Amino acid sequence: MITPPDSAPTVGAPADALPSDPRAQPPLPRPRAPVSLVVLATLAVGYTLWAAQAIVLPVLLAVFLALVGNPLIRGLQRIYMPRFLGAVAVMCLFVGGTTVLGSQLVEPASAWFKSAPRELRQLAPKLRSLTKPVHDANEMAENFARAAGGDSSRRREVTRTVQDDPYRTLTTTPKVVASVLAVVLLTFFFMVYGENMQRHAIALLPGRQKKKFTVDILISIERAVSRYVLTISIINALVGLVFAGLMMVLKFPIADALLWGTLVALLNFAPYVGPMIGMVMMAIVGMVTFDDVWMSLLPAILYLGLHTLEGQIITPIVLGRQMRLSPLVLILALMVFGWLWGMIGLLLAVPLLVCIKLVLARVEGLEGWARLME
Repeated sequence: MITPPDSAPTVGAPADALPSDPRAQPPLPRPRAPVSLVVLATLAVGYTLWAAQAIVLPVLLAVFLALVGNPLIRGLQRIYMPRFLGAVAVMCLFVGGTTVLGSQLVEPASAWFKSAPRELRQLAPKLRSLTKPVHDANEMAENFARAAGGDSSRRREVTRTVQDDPYRTLTTTPKVVASVLAVVLLTFFFMVYGENMQRHAIALLPGRQKKKFTVDILISIERAVSRYVLTISIINALVGLVFAGLMMVLKFPIADALLWGTLVALLNFAPYVGPMIGMVMMAIVGMVTFDDVWMSLLPAILYLGLHTLEGQIITPIVLGRQMRLSPLVLILALMVFGWLWGMIGLLLAVPLLVCIKLVLARVEGLEGWARLME
């Protein structure tokens, strides 16, 4: 009987020529980009985010506000209100509340800005008395340096004059108004059409990625981020209200107390950096307002105690360990985003980090990076 040629191997054939099961072969190694290409790509992305901040920042602010409003819209949907009407109601709440609060803060803020140079000049004697030992030590060091090097060196002062441009206000005001309108419109459209856009974008992903990033996973991520952003916004607003109440107890006017409470609530979005700025500002406000040294330090002491209570007890209990971030990662993110986008970058750094951490925790194979951020 003659054996068919495909049923038995040819005598003397090399081993690698034998047919093998493709399922038994090891998978091919995943290609990796060189380090130089990764560094160049990172620098290119960073430069693009900095150069395009006029477009990127309104979009990020709109996404942030939409995340705050989405839980409210879902609550309205449970009582059979359409999503469109729920978004209109939430936007009216946002815009109306911001307008009322802004109208209350414009007068005290402008008064403080106008009186700031005069108040700081009056503050100079108090600071001089507090820093007198340091000033005396500096004078002794300067005298010693003059005695050692001779009196030939003289100080030269350079005075720069800044010419006021009356047309600068006319050119910047339309840009600010356009940016505010863009944020409002983008927020509304993200609230109304965000979920449908998300589903349609996921449907475009091929094969393996489509299996990983399912609609259910992304919706759960969006809900977790929305819950976090809304919760931290409520906590910061309550901190601002409590601090405003404490300032009213210290005999501050209601408008001034609301101004400093709003500032404290906004600074609380930036951990470490925001409270440091708030402490310095409250110390200056206390020194300007009160003549007694201990009374002048009282606003800063109250702010420190309130921030410690919120940051160490209330927020960890409410949010739990899932939303905790490493202090080192937070500081680096605040430095990077603050350098890129200024004060708005400081406010958005923590929500962006939480979004990144939640996405990494839900993606298979990237859980270690999420644990690294804790």
